[in-house]
Amino acid sequence: MSLFEQAERKNLSRAKPLAARLRPRKLDEFVGQQHILGAGKLLRRLVNSDRLGSVIFFGPPGTGKTSLARVLATETKRSFEQLSAIMHGVKDLRAVLQSARDRLATGGRGTLLFIDEIHRFNRAQQDALLADVEEGVVTLIGATTSNPFFAVNGALISRSTIFQFEPLSTEDVALLLSTAIHDRDRGLGGLNIQFQKNAIEHLAQVCDGDARQALCVLESACLSLGDQGMLTLETIREAIAHRAMQYDVSGDEHYDCASALIKSIRGSDPDAGIYWLARMLEGGEDVRFLCRRLIILASEDIGNADPAALPLAVACSQACEQIGLPECQLTLAQTVAYLACADKSNAATVAINSARADIQNGRILTVPMHLKDGHYQGSKQLGHGEGYQYSHDSDQGVVAQDYLGVDREYYKPVDRGHERAIAKRLDIIRKTLRKGKLDGAS
Repeated sequence: MSLFEQAERKNLSRAKPLAARLRPRKLDEFVGQQHILGAGKLLRRLVNSDRLGSVIFFGPPGTGKTSLARVLATETKRSFEQLSAIMHGVKDLRAVLQSARDRLATGGRGTLLFIDEIHRFNRAQQDALLADVEEGVVTLIGATTSNPFFAVNGALISRSTIFQFEPLSTEDVALLLSTAIHDRDRGLGGLNIQFQKNAIEHLAQVCDGDARQALCVLESACLSLGDQGMLTLETIREAIAHRAMQYDVSGDEHYDCASALIKSIRGSDPDAGIYWLARMLEGGEDVRFLCRRLIILASEDIGNADPAALPLAVACSQACEQIGLPECQLTLAQTVAYLACADKSNAATVAINSARADIQNGRILTVPMHLKDGHYQGSKQLGHGEGYQYSHDSDQGVVAQDYLGVDREYYKPVDRGHERAIAKRLDIIRKTLRKGKLDGAS
């Protein structure tokens, strides 16, 4: 290759974004995901034994799904074909599959087919893959940011091994940034730019474990300086000021953050609760959804341990409806903090679940005669209401009377908050009611 051709190739390489130029060329250069790629881990063993089958990579953007697919094609000596479910359709897919068959028929290498955003293929498009995946015509690697158990055809999942990618650690991102800074051929090492250590450390911490985002911010910040200068903390902060936060109001992030919010409040951690609330608000979450979840939690996880929780959650919903964002974030934060610090009880939740389970399992009780409606004409001839005792006629407001027909306790107050007092009161009540059951039995 001539010097001119070498220079031309280098210029073409430089035209690519920094994140693309720094893609790992072999498995040892790949950074992160050691829970699936570390020594002795399943994916590493499959590659080392050359038994890699079809897999699905599931995880957030910028965690290495595409890069690892390319590396695996090299490591397993397969031809690499890439499609995007956003840009390509069944016609493109069938063309690639036919090429893979022709390659095998002529004694060529096997094919690793990488499909990015595979969850965006409809059912018919995903079905078109099944036969060739089953017969081993292609080794499929599907990448998705959505939970594959919800977004990918069950038949395709059953033929694949699923590997979940995690956001990169701060240390992993810092390593990639260091490589980008010092690599003279593919990175920024050829520029006359000095880098402040605290600027790189800050970028590694705030990029949400997204390597692509970190490298794009670094490149943007360097380009703003020209070929020389000092990359400071302020330069990095300016470059990331308008970065997009990873949050999909209709996808996994929505459900995962909602789950984290509820579990933090249930676990009595107001700080975590406030953080997940802020994360959802920053991501554009529907305030009405947040209010509904808080109202449900007030009954499900706090109940009568703090009877003020439910009215507060309802008031929060009404206030948010009236004032809207941004001001209603104050009401939401107040409510989350209160609910997190409130005494907790799921006694009402357990009670209704137990009662419904009895009914669903066939325990259908007949309404006792003395509790049946006795207000309509002719009801007395049927004996409805006969023997009913009016509770307010008793000095205690409770009479010895059977209201169920069987001896069953569903509601069991916990020994916390207001339910501690309810438990003491209920113990007295049930002793009185039990006399009514015994009298009825006799």
